[in-house]
Amino acid sequence: MKLKKIFPLFIAILALMTSCTDEETMTLLDEIQVSSSYVSIPEDGGSTTITLNAKESWTLEKVTTAKDSVNWLTISSTSGNAGESELTFSAESSLDGRTAQVLIHSGGQTQRINIIQGLSKIESATCAEVIAGPEGKTYQVTGVCTAITNTVYGNWYLEDETGSIYIYGTLDKKGNTKNFLSWGLEVGDEVTVQGPKSVYNSATQLVNVTVIKINKSLVKVDSVANAVLPIEGGEFIAYLTCKGQGVSVEIPENAKSWLSISSIESAGDQVVVKFNAIANAGGDRSTTIIFRTTDGTKYYSTETKVSQTGAIVDASIAEFLEAPVGNTQYRLAGVITSITNETYGNLYLRDFSGETYVYGIQDFSQLGLKEGDIITIVGKRAAYQGNPQVGGAVLESSIPVTPITIAEVLTKPDDPNTFYMVTGEITSIANETYGNLYLSDNGSEIYLYGCYPGYGATGDARKNLIANKGIVVGDILTVIATKGSYNGVDQLSNGIYFSHESSR
Repeated sequence: MKLKKIFPLFIAILALMTSCTDEETMTLLDEIQVSSSYVSIPEDGGSTTITLNAKESWTLEKVTTAKDSVNWLTISSTSGNAGESELTFSAESSLDGRTAQVLIHSGGQTQRINIIQGLSKIESATCAEVIAGPEGKTYQVTGVCTAITNTVYGNWYLEDETGSIYIYGTLDKKGNTKNFLSWGLEVGDEVTVQGPKSVYNSATQLVNVTVIKINKSLVKVDSVANAVLPIEGGEFIAYLTCKGQGVSVEIPENAKSWLSISSIESAGDQVVVKFNAIANAGGDRSTTIIFRTTDGTKYYSTETKVSQTGAIVDASIAEFLEAPVGNTQYRLAGVITSITNETYGNLYLRDFSGETYVYGIQDFSQLGLKEGDIITIVGKRAAYQGNPQVGGAVLESSIPVTPITIAEVLTKPDDPNTFYMVTGEITSIANETYGNLYLSDNGSEIYLYGCYPGYGATGDARKNLIANKGIVVGDILTVIATKGSYNGVDQLSNGIYFSHESSR
C-alpha cells in the first residue's frame, strides 16, 4: 500500500489521537518545542525527521509495554544540549502496522511524540477465534454482555455463539480509563469492541477495549422484590421491560428443585414474573435467572440473581474441602496451626480429618487469638487459583490454649475445660492404638491418656495416630490436652496432636 493511499485513514487516526488531554498533545511548551508531535513512517520502511528546540539539555525515552519493547523503532539520538536539534525516526517495513510513543524531557516538562507506521489491521473475529488466536493481536468482536464484574474499570464478560471471553478494562469515548458507567452498558446488551488479546491464568481476555457499538437489549430487568428469600421460602418477583416478541424464562437445572415460576403477567412492554421458592433445609443457595426475547432476527437476554438463606452446615474439614465453591455457610472447628497474617487473620485450621486455609477472619486483630487455640468459625467454601480455602469467615467461639511445662501442669487442678499445650520427650508408649504414653521434660514426667489425630475425633477416628505418624520412643511430642488424674495420679487427658520432632 502506498503512503498516499493511507493518508485519509491516517488523518482519521490523528483525529482520534488528538482527543487526549491538552498536556499530551501540545507541541509548544515553554521549555521544549517540536516541529510536529506526530510522526508517520512509511509502511514499506524509512525515516522521518522533526526539529526540536529546547532551552535546556534534554533526554528522550520510548514508552514500552509488556507487549511491545519498541525495538523496531530507531531514533537518531536520545539526549542533547540546549538549542536546536534534529530527530530522525526510522523503522523497517511492517505489514501489520504499529504505533509507539516517545517522551522528551527538558526543564521539568515533557513533550509526547506519537509514532505511527502503516495502519494496524483489526480483524473481526468470534470469541472462539480470539481464544485460538495469538496473544497481543487486536481483534474486533461482537457479542452479548453476560456479566459485569467491575463498574469502575469496566471488567465484564462477552459471549457469542462460539464461546466467552473476559473484557479487562473498557475505555470511554475519549479513550480514558475508569469511566465505564458513561457507556450505560447492561447485561444483555449486544456490544462490538476492539482490543488486544492477552492471557491471564490461562483465561483469554481483551484489555482496555474500545467500544465500537452498543445494541441495547430488548429485554431488561427494571427491579426485583425479595431478592434474598428467607429459609422458609417465599415469593420472588422480577419486573421487566420487554420490547421484543414475548419473553421466555430460564431457570438453571440445579435450581429447578427449589425454584419455580408461579405466574407471568404482561401489559404492553411491562412484564411481571413471579417465582416460588420452597423451604431450604440445606445451606445458603442462589441462582441466576435468564430472560430472553427476540425481534425475529436476533436474540436478546438479561438476567437477575435470587438467593435464599439456608442453615449453617456443620462439617469436618475433610467434608468442607470436598464441597463445591459456593455461598453455603459451613461451621468448622479445629486448632490454629499457624497464622500467616496477624492483621487480617489468614491462618491454617486443622481438625482430625484434615487442614484448610482460612482467608481472613472478621475483626481478627481484636480477637486475641494465637497458634494452638481451638476455634469454631462459620464461612463459605472458596478457592484461589484452584486451592480450597474458607472465605468470609466469622469467629463463633474460641477456647484459649496455654503453653505450659510438665512441671507447671503438675501443679494445676483437674479441669476438663482448661486446655494446655505441653511438649516433652516420649519415654514409653503404653497403648499405640489410642496413643497412651509418657512424656518427660527437665526431670518431670506425666502420663498422657490418649493422643488423637486432631480436634473433634470420635470413635475409630481417634485410633492409630502413633503408627500413622511414625512416632516412636525418643520423639519430641507437642500435644494439647486438659489436666486430669486417675486413682490420684496426675495425667494429661484426651490429648490432641499438634506436632512432633522425630529422634531418628
